[in-house]
Amino acid sequence: MNKKNRSLIFVLIAVLSWSTVATSFKIALRYFSHFEMLVVAALTAFLILALVTTVQRKWSYLSQLSKKQWGRYALIGLLNPVIYYLVLFKAYDLLPAQIAQPINYFWPIVLLVLLAVVTRRAIPLIKYFGMAVSLAGVAVISSGSGSVLGTSVPVAGLLLALLSAFLWAFFWIVNQANKEIDGTVSLMLIFFFGSVYLLSAAFFVPVNLHSLPGVLAGMYVGAFEMAVPFVFFGMALKETDNPVLINQLCYLSPFLSLFIIQFVLRENISLTTFVGLLLIVAGIIFNEYLAGHIQSKITSRRKKGIM
Repeated sequence: MNKKNRSLIFVLIAVLSWSTVATSFKIALRYFSHFEMLVVAALTAFLILALVTTVQRKWSYLSQLSKKQWGRYALIGLLNPVIYYLVLFKAYDLLPAQIAQPINYFWPIVLLVLLAVVTRRAIPLIKYFGMAVSLAGVAVISSGSGSVLGTSVPVAGLLLALLSAFLWAFFWIVNQANKEIDGTVSLMLIFFFGSVYLLSAAFFVPVNLHSLPGVLAGMYVGAFEMAVPFVFFGMALKETDNPVLINQLCYLSPFLSLFIIQFVLRENISLTTFVGLLLIVAGIIFNEYLAGHIQSKITSRRKKGIM
């Protein structure tokens, strides 16, 4: 099998994994609190990542880390998985999966804003169009889905889902300091510290893990939300000579997720959910792949005196 085909298989494994997790969140939350669910999931993710590190013979990389890098991982492990997933899982606890999932997917737009603040660089005007389209998608889902589904959508759930998008974007920025470190080792260390914090908190927060279906669902979340897809996505990027395609295929995930939510959870997917998700993804794709091209054309025309 050539590298191109391997990269496609790897990214499809990642996409299919991410497509199932919204459903698995809701299933696990039938048995456990969001904290209990996270304890099981984070420990599972750490063990899987430790196993991958062993198979790939990368434990020696740890000796190359400085004290500053260890300290950074200790802080990042508090942000993710602890704070981020507690917020995200609570949002899923309060909201239908078809509402929580698309709003959380708003994070690339949040990332654009945070990067502008951190780097003190103005956002190109053309990208405000993509941001507005994605924001309109969030508004459509937030205001329309509840009435269509015949349920009252808690404002607290919507705010937590939006907060999760901010937290993931912030994590992405902070974790860029570790981009020179092997991805699997980096993720393993993050979940190591996260697991330490969660196990320490378990001495003060009531934890009851007597439900076998709940444990299995939590383990599935740890495997196919936190560990496996990131490993395979990283492998796909290493194998491919077309990283743009690999990234674009990830946009299939939220749409596949809606079908799985409907089939497994029996949630009737409302039109507003689908339209809202379509707007969110359209705005992200516009800013990621089209805005720069359009901006360069406008700049070129201005230089030529056409505009």
